[in-house]
Amino acid sequence: MTLMNAPEYDAKREALKKNIFIGTGLAVLLVITLAFTGYFMGHGWFFMNVPAELRCNSFLNTVEAGEFEKAYAIWMNDAAWQQHPDKYEYKFQRFKEDWTTASDYGMVRSHKVRFTHRDQHSVIVGVTINGSPDMFFMLYETRTGTLGYSPVKLAY
Repeated sequence: MTLMNAPEYDAKREALKKNIFIGTGLAVLLVITLAFTGYFMGHGWFFMNVPAELRCNSFLNTVEAGEFEKAYAIWMNDAAWQQHPDKYEYKFQRFKEDWTTASDYGMVRSHKVRFTHRDQHSVIVGVTINGSPDMFFMLYETRTGTLGYSPVKLAY
C-alpha cells in the first residue's frame, strides 16, 4: 500500500476508538476508587467485610430486642436449630446467660460496629456495646456464616 492509495479516513471508527479508550480509563479509575474507598472506610477491599458487619449488626439488634431464640439462630446460622438442639456444643441456655446475666456488659442496650479485619477464612468485627470504651470482638466465619467469640483481640 502506498501513500496514494491509503484507506479513507473513517470518522465513526476513530470516534469509537476514542470512546472505548475513555470508557476503559474511567472503568479502571472506578475500580481503583471502589477498592480504596472500601479499604479506607474500614470495610475491607471492595467492601468485602460488609456482609460480616451486617450479620453482627443484625445479631446485636436481635439481642437488644430480647429475641434470644432468633439471635441464637443467627449466631449458629441455623434457622431450624430448635429441631436439633443437641447438635451444638454451645447450648442455648449458656448462650442466653452469656448475653444477659454473665455478660461483662449486662443487657445489651446499644451497640456500634467500629471496624472489621479479614483473615483467610473469617472476619473479626470490633463492636462497642452500651457505650463502653472497651471493644468487644466477634468472629464471623465466612465458610459457615456462623458467629463466635474472637480469640484475637485487635489493637484499635
